[in-house]
Formats: sequence, structure tokens, C-alpha cells
Amino acid sequence: MRTAPTWRTWRSLSPLPRLLILTQLAFNLAFFAVLPFLAEHLGTAIGMAGWLVGLVLGLRTFSQQGLFVVGGALTDRYGVRPVVLTGCALRVAGFVWLGHAERTWAVIGAVLLTGFAAALFSPAVESEVARQAVAREEAGAGPRTEVLALLTVAGQAGAFVGPLLGGLLLALDFRTVCLAGAGVFVLVLAGHWRLLPQHIPGRARVRPGGLRLMLGNRRFLALCLAYGTYLLAYNQLYLALPAEVGRAAGSQAPLSWLFALSSLLVVTAQLPVTHRAGRIGPRRSMAAGLLLIAVGFAVVAAARPAGWTGAAGLLPGAGFVVLLTLGQMLVAPAARAWVPDLAEPGRLGLYTGAMSSVSGLMVLLGSSATGTLLDAGLPAAVPWLVLAAIPVAALAVLPRRPDRAGDEDRAA
Repeated sequence: MRTAPTWRTWRSLSPLPRLLILTQLAFNLAFFAVLPFLAEHLGTAIGMAGWLVGLVLGLRTFSQQGLFVVGGALTDRYGVRPVVLTGCALRVAGFVWLGHAERTWAVIGAVLLTGFAAALFSPAVESEVARQAVAREEAGAGPRTEVLALLTVAGQAGAFVGPLLGGLLLALDFRTVCLAGAGVFVLVLAGHWRLLPQHIPGRARVRPGGLRLMLGNRRFLALCLAYGTYLLAYNQLYLALPAEVGRAAGSQAPLSWLFALSSLLVVTAQLPVTHRAGRIGPRRSMAAGLLLIAVGFAVVAAARPAGWTGAAGLLPGAGFVVLLTLGQMLVAPAARAWVPDLAEPGRLGLYTGAMSSVSGLMVLLGSSATGTLLDAGLPAAVPWLVLAAIPVAALAVLPRRPDRAGDEDRAA
């Protein structure tokens, strides 16, 4: 009897990547207990306008994704442990603050702090898992994409449970949700203080620098732009989808189940999808994923003029979630696996962080524009058609990828 791909990959890992992958699960469990309900809280309890809600969500993403380059550079310089521990402490403070914030300036401060916390610990975890995955691949233990896909599976397992936990706690109030998320990070902080090694063998600390060479790497920057359009599309789970669910169902109650559907798809199908996508290569995998995401937006655009409500009205949104998730399963591991081939030696944290930073800037600009678009009173299908065009446009900037290492010079 063949071992399931997920379990087979997990068993082949050493203790450190296992710890880091479990870390990703815990991070997302706490994070997704709070984030899916933030837009509704800002719009109803705080009374923010749609454009301001979009701006706050964009600021949160930018303070996280946009500052990944800082966390990545700090990881290259000081190592994984101090950066992860500091990030966890800041996330605890940010969630507590967000739970008590009632004014616009306080909400913005809290979301900036929670975002910067992730900008510290996430690139530290992701770059070290990528480095471990490359070393495993070079030792002949299996392709790096399978380990990076396992990181995605763990994150989505947390994202699966998180909204369900948040939905239950929301019956009390939003503050309780935030404090529960902070409690999870307290446990993560204590566990990593004890288990995360001071020095990781094979990881050399480098001096600050490398930014100029990175900015001159056109293929890497093209990858960043393509990945950024994916992240902007994915961010619509927290902006456009809640608006659509509220319109169709009259409340946000079904939202947690749609998030759970997305996470369940990743947990059950990510490793098989990654295994099959390995046959077509990272570039074609990313292209296919972007096209699926575009089709997901188009499904809602096609159904929106009918104005369906109730269970029927939720079907286009569910179709969007499924197609977006399938696209994510193709895009995310391929992009992460591509970065080590483009990064300078010893600068994987910087490059991993920079890809997220470019994406965060795109989301910051795009989220405010999307909030305005959704509130502009345009024909029902127009906002979703505009969103569908974005991942299609990203196909034009995808860099070429050589089929063999010996083709590198010709592909540059």
C-alpha cells in the first residue's frame, strides 16, 4: 500500500523543518480566527466607510507583506530564533490592542503592529523552510516543491480551523476573538523559546547589503510582480467576498464556511496538485493558476446581474473560492520554489522577504482602489470583471524559466 504524499513527505523531514511547518499552522490558526471578521467589524462596529475599510486592510497587508524585506534581511543578519520570538511578542501586543481599539487611529496602529509582527516571523520561517527544502532536494530526498507545499498545507490547516474558532467566539464579541488569537501566540512564543535552536547548522549570517544587486535582477522582479497580482486577487477573500456574501445571505454567517472550504481544499489536495504540477514546471504552473483565479472572478461577474440571494446567491461566491484556491495551490509553491534559484548565496531571507514586500505594496494600492470600486455604484458585474482582468494581465510579466540549469544564460 502506497504512503499518502503528505505523510510520506512529513516523515522524511528532520525535526527543524517539522517545527517550522507546525509553526506556520499555529500562526494561521490565530491569524484567521481574527482576519475574516475584521472588515465587518470595521464597517459596522467602528462605522468606517468602504474606502477606509479597504485602506485599513491594505495597510495591514502592506505592513506585513510590504515589510517582509526587513524581516528577511534581519533573518539573514541575526538568524531565525531572535526574529521569530520578537515577531510573536509583537503579534500578541497587536491583537490585544486591536481588540480594544475603537477609534480609527487606534485601529490603524493595531493593524500596523500585527502586520509588522508577521513581517518578522514569516520570512524567517519561510526562508529557512525553503533552504532546508533545497538541501533536501540536493541530497536526493525529493523535490523542494513538496516541502514548500507541505508548508502551505500546514498554513491552510490553521486557516481551516481559525475562522471556525473565530466564528464561535464572535458570538461573544470581536474583542474575545482578538484575545483568543493573542493567547495562541503566547503559547507559540513559549514553545519556540524552548525548542527553536540558537544556531542552525549550515546557515551563515551575512552582513547587511545586497539590495542593489537584487533590484537589478530583472527576472526576480518580474516574478515579484506576477506573485503580487496573485496576492491582490487572494486579498479579495477579505474585501470583495464578504461584500458578496453579505449581499446574498444578509449576514456574514456563511463566510467562515467558505473560508473553511478553501482551507479544506488545500489540506486535502495541495500535495497531489503540487506533485502533478511538477511535471509542467513553475512557470506553466503559475500561468495556469493565474488563469483559474481569473475564471473565479468571472464566475461571480456572470452571475451577479441576476441578483440571486439565499443559497443560490452563495453559489457563485463558492465557485470563486474553489477556483481561487486551486489557483493558489498552483501559484504559491511554484513561486516560493523559484526564489532560491534567483537569490544570491546567503541572501535567501532578503529575496523571500522582497517578493512579499512588492506584493504588499501592490495590495496596499489595489485594496483601496477595490474598496472604491465596490462602493462606486457601477453595474453589478463590472467590479468583478475588472478583478478578473488583473491575473490575466500578470501572464505578460511572468519571467521565462529555463527547462535546464544549462539554459540559464540563454533565458536571462
